[in-house]
Amino acid sequence: MNNSKVPKVISSKALSYFAKLAENLNYTKTARMLGITQPALTQQIKKIERNLGTPLFYSVGKQIHLTDAGNILLKSVNEIYASMIDTIDNIQQSTSSTTGTIRLGILSSIENSVLEDFIIQYHNIQPEIIIETVLLNRRQLWDELENNHIDIALMYLPDDSIRNWRPYRTKRIINEDLILLHNNPKLAEQTTVTLKEATERPWVIYPDNYYLTEFLREQFKNNLIDFPEYMGRFASPYLILKFAQAQQLYTALPQSFIMANQPIVHSQQAHFSPDLSFDLSFVYRKEKDHIPRISTFFQEWDHYLDLKSYTDRLQDAVSF
Repeated sequence: MNNSKVPKVISSKALSYFAKLAENLNYTKTARMLGITQPALTQQIKKIERNLGTPLFYSVGKQIHLTDAGNILLKSVNEIYASMIDTIDNIQQSTSSTTGTIRLGILSSIENSVLEDFIIQYHNIQPEIIIETVLLNRRQLWDELENNHIDIALMYLPDDSIRNWRPYRTKRIINEDLILLHNNPKLAEQTTVTLKEATERPWVIYPDNYYLTEFLREQFKNNLIDFPEYMGRFASPYLILKFAQAQQLYTALPQSFIMANQPIVHSQQAHFSPDLSFDLSFVYRKEKDHIPRISTFFQEWDHYLDLKSYTDRLQDAVSF
């Protein structure tokens, strides 16, 4: 046998690294997103290039670009991923509506008490279906959706970081406002505040790349106002609230979180003028709602909110 004609194997891990680098065109950013070192990423890319016998990227200054070979490989990798996802979905669509697993990814900054209560009730209705939940940041959610590691994401929209919406569908739950929390006597009588007024004191916010931080940055930028100084960045809304109240700082949290946690919210509350709002939505890949157990999940969710609205259930969480 002529060994030179035997195809060389490229690992799925290396291909996934290549696809992510092709998306970002930045080694440092990609390595950070993948949780590996930059040399480790470079090594994987070099291994593919050696196997193929051609470079996949070229540099112009500090910016990298895909070569023709890189574009061909990226197209093939995307086709392979799409084929695998379609195969998995087709298999799942042939399964029962009363058995199996539903994997839910939840944006970590979301108030999820209503969903938690629903999951408990859903188990009573469909005891043979296993619900798995995981808390993720925005970028992790999209990665898990893209790679079919979760069935449904609970997140905020719109999200301009996603360039290709064609594979996805959305199911809106509520539209909610972002609320400024403060202890400024000057604003005590105001029910609304402008973005300019909201810069008078330092803030505490979510970390960079979290949806609400990026959402706020975009609002300040669009209104030609400098983003406010901040004294802390935390992933937990409870720590954000506690820190802001203890240190007399400004912060902004979704109205749903405030409604569900009224006993611990001692700060003054004000809407922004103009309103800053976004949609809380389920996001999932097309055809997922054709899988019997996921279709049933959505039907039971709709029935759950028909009996009592999402807002009313948030208020119930206070007494609980």
